[in-house]
Amino acid sequence: MTKTMSIRMDRENFEFLNELTKEQRSDLSKAVRDMVTRGRVLLAVERYKKGEASLGRAAELAGVPVGQMMTILTEFRVESRIEDEDYLQGLATLRKAW
Repeated sequence: MTKTMSIRMDRENFEFLNELTKEQRSDLSKAVRDMVTRGRVLLAVERYKKGEASLGRAAELAGVPVGQMMTILTEFRVESRIEDEDYLQGLATLRKAW
């Protein structure tokens, strides 16, 4: 379910978003949604990289599944902090589920 909101922003950011919508032949609402989505991913990457978020929490922040978050972290060249023991425990849990 979508929600509607109004926001205030400075002229420079507003003009940036307007230019972006013209370039992408889109609308302002879509441009804002895209920026929020990208912002969530960048926030998640930053927090994971600093050790402020686990892989699972980073995935929650980004709004993506853990597997996709792992791919995103790889694309940003962020080194994994998953220990061998964590990986093996995950495999054992997966075996039980199957």
